[in-house]
Amino acid sequence: MIRLLTLFLSIVWLTGCSSTAIEEYQDNQPKFNVEAFFQGDLVAHGVLKDRSGKVTRSFYADLKGSWNEGVGTLEEWFVFDDGERQERVWTLTPNTDGTYTATAGDVVGQGQLETAGNALFMKYVLRVPYDGDTIDLNVDDRMYLVTPDHLINESVLTKFGFEVASITLSIRQKAHPVE
Repeated sequence: MIRLLTLFLSIVWLTGCSSTAIEEYQDNQPKFNVEAFFQGDLVAHGVLKDRSGKVTRSFYADLKGSWNEGVGTLEEWFVFDDGERQERVWTLTPNTDGTYTATAGDVVGQGQLETAGNALFMKYVLRVPYDGDTIDLNVDDRMYLVTPDHLINESVLTKFGFEVASITLSIRQKAHPVE
């Protein structure tokens, strides 16, 4: 039993240490400029997967970014394939070290956003509706700029260190408003 527990803890420890650092993208192009990309109208399309990797929902979203004296506002309007609609408004506040602090109404505390090369990584705790209540999930967002006006986003949602869902989406500038 002790050997099994030791093996399990070793696997958990090794898995937790295998995350790619954002600095590994430092030389990648195009460079991710947060204020330039999240400016104006954007559109997103994506899927939500359960912990086994099965797609459970799809969605599209219209986004609108604006900046005032260096502080960004990113409005998001989601429409899911089952008709559910969600809205989120992010406030992105620059820090002196080049990172940003990110807040939103359904984010617990503050998220931290950093960029290097073509990558943007953001970690935060998202409060989501669940079974008539809410649950707090850790979100590890990883965005990769593939052209100056298009990015791919992978998000892993965890609870107690275990993956419960993931989201894959693309965001493109010059969106059309939601009808």
